[in-house]
Amino acid sequence: MSIADLNTLEIAARVGQGDLSASAVISHFLAATAEHADLNATTFVAVAEAQERAEDLDRARAAGARLGRLAGVPIVVKDAICTRGLPTTSGSKMLSRLVDGKPEGWRPPYDATVIERLLAEGAVILAKANMDEFAMGSSNENSAYGPVKNPRDKTRIPGGSSGGSAAAVAAGMAPAALGSDTGGSIRQPASLCGVVGVKPTFGRVSRYGLVAYASSLDQIGPLTRDVRSSARLLEVLAGFDGKDSTSSAAPVGRYEAACEQPTRGLRVGLPREYFGEGLDPDVRGVLDELIAAWKVAGAEFVPVCLPHTDYGIATYYVLATAEASTNLSRFDGVRFGLRVEARGADLDALYAASRGAGFGPEVKRRILLGTYVLSAGYYDAYYGKAQRVRTLICEDFERVFAQVDVLLTPTSPTAAFRLGERNQDPLSMYMADVYTLPASLAGIPGVSVPCGDVVVDGSKLPVGVQLLAPRLGEEALFRAAAAVESIVSRS
Repeated sequence: MSIADLNTLEIAARVGQGDLSASAVISHFLAATAEHADLNATTFVAVAEAQERAEDLDRARAAGARLGRLAGVPIVVKDAICTRGLPTTSGSKMLSRLVDGKPEGWRPPYDATVIERLLAEGAVILAKANMDEFAMGSSNENSAYGPVKNPRDKTRIPGGSSGGSAAAVAAGMAPAALGSDTGGSIRQPASLCGVVGVKPTFGRVSRYGLVAYASSLDQIGPLTRDVRSSARLLEVLAGFDGKDSTSSAAPVGRYEAACEQPTRGLRVGLPREYFGEGLDPDVRGVLDELIAAWKVAGAEFVPVCLPHTDYGIATYYVLATAEASTNLSRFDGVRFGLRVEARGADLDALYAASRGAGFGPEVKRRILLGTYVLSAGYYDAYYGKAQRVRTLICEDFERVFAQVDVLLTPTSPTAAFRLGERNQDPLSMYMADVYTLPASLAGIPGVSVPCGDVVVDGSKLPVGVQLLAPRLGEEALFRAAAAVESIVSRS
């Protein structure tokens, strides 16, 4: 079996046992990254740093050291996650500067907590992944570095905002990647690229070192080729961190072991609101086949109702943009971010010039919307009401999870659409996340697992199924996800 065929667990096992060198693994994936450069999935490839790290691991292993649960595993990291000494731009000009006439990204003096935990277990940071600017987008067309292309069809989007992470894994540039999910930004691109993507419970993984979009929603999670690899990565990433005030102190579950548990008798809820108007018939057909096969395998399916689902998009785009408006106010050209000198000594002119040049159109749109809903006279009508609706959405999930173990829904209403197809219609673009947003608002864990393909205009495109579990219910989530993966692999 070649290195290209190995998943995260297999690489870690072989490198840890000395059957394969970390240097050979990294050389292979650096070559694969160069081969797929036309996808535009990365903003920076850490060639020298990755090679040096691999050599250090090989020397440590030769000296008898234990390398950890991710020994030699190359990881592509979304460019919103701080990596010490490596550029971190969040896909924006705002976090870049000109050096000798060329743009260079900000290089943090510290690692995010998730990076520290990966390195402690022997992982290698291979590259930074392209993304929608400040994680604001559903197609990865909003990046200052240009759009990412879907490996299945380069005329189509990979999903967003973690599109570079999903495309890198799908193309074989790396066996695993990190993304962040605010309203579906791990799960949706995982579905459209045909990989596994996990959004943990809010607070399960530290956000320290993640460039903030919406602080009550952002969560870091893994993207991999298979379910068990995501389970191991989440075990490494999860756990309390005193540097994140929202971090949960609950014990980390045995996620990898949960993948081995039988699912006969598992109660799976089918929320009717997720299977109605707007769901592509071909995508529905793939899900129906999966449900039928899982019934034969012993799962019990229960129709359920989540009555406030229809308010999810409106609620999200009030709350998320309000938080974005606040979080991005720090990028003013004085304390943080790109500085563009304006004529005269007027401070407002400096702000306007710097923010006008640094932010792209979608980020500006969301800042304006967020500032509006927080303004005097509109706060209660919009932001206050959205918070109350968010509570109702949370209560919907709590009530349903008293009846079932997990929920099954589509991840995306359609397969990947064409680049440029929805750029002039923001509402149509926002609808791409209609099935992922409610879980983000409720803070519950979710995963997208590949479950088949559809043919669109001659292209064979992947479809993902979304599984949702109660808060801190990642063990149930991985139990169900592994069952889906097994059923799909047999079909």
